[in-house]
Amino acid sequence: MQLPPYLTSDALDDVIRRSLVEDVGPGDVTTEATVAPDREGRATIRAKAPGVVAGLAVAERVFTHVNAGTRCLWSVADGTVVEPGVEIGSVQGSARGLLVAERLALNILQRMSGIATATRHMVNAAAPHSPDILDTRKTAPGLRRLDKWAVRLGGGTNHRVGLYDLILIKDNHIAAAGGVRPALDSARDYCTQNGRDDLYIEIETGTLDEVRAVIDHGGADIILLDNMAAARSDGSVDVSMLQEAVSLVDDHCRTEASGNVTLDTVAAIASTGVDAISSGALTHSVTALDISMQMTVQ
Repeated sequence: MQLPPYLTSDALDDVIRRSLVEDVGPGDVTTEATVAPDREGRATIRAKAPGVVAGLAVAERVFTHVNAGTRCLWSVADGTVVEPGVEIGSVQGSARGLLVAERLALNILQRMSGIATATRHMVNAAAPHSPDILDTRKTAPGLRRLDKWAVRLGGGTNHRVGLYDLILIKDNHIAAAGGVRPALDSARDYCTQNGRDDLYIEIETGTLDEVRAVIDHGGADIILLDNMAAARSDGSVDVSMLQEAVSLVDDHCRTEASGNVTLDTVAAIASTGVDAISSGALTHSVTALDISMQMTVQ
């Protein structure tokens, strides 16, 4: 199993252990009361809705954490588009182990697949212009690395993982620092004084004047153009301001658009030539992909 660079094997094991403690506690009393300890079982996992499968490696890890002898046989790979009724794979082993692991494995598989599906739809909608489709920090607490992994499997690109791997100066930072110029100066000084040449500096702008102020003060690695695609009453967006901002920035640095990003608006936003588009909706309001597990005994 190849993990993304921000997720170690130990960190994944920790997420699974904590989740099993939450769900199983001192024991699955229903399974213990109804299923003999020596009973072997097999379960088929199927998609019940169209979408992109993601999280197979995590689901397998859940099953083997509960019972090391469980065998997972996947019929598709992470990132595969499936239709309703398609068999994703099967798991075999202790019937008790399969039943104990079922809910957590499906919860992770369904959530990650839902995120991957939403990401793939947005990537496809923006495809003619090919901007990076970015996630945000609007993730489920404790599951951020899994949420971001699902975005990658859906064809998206990960933004910063946390507050530690990119300097993102937002409107409240600018207000607290006393303006765009002192905020940028302080960020540059921080990188120099702490030997952090690896940190990119991104700064949020909400007006054309703010964009000009950033450019006039030496720019940044990335300029975030926030809410410059104005929502219209019919659900579309007016991208004229965003288009002008992208033109102002030109080749000074990369641009990222955020705000009012939906499946219906992403193509118009992408048409401005912005380098990247970030969407919190990919993870904060995901619709889980319907996936089922059906047991048989051996």
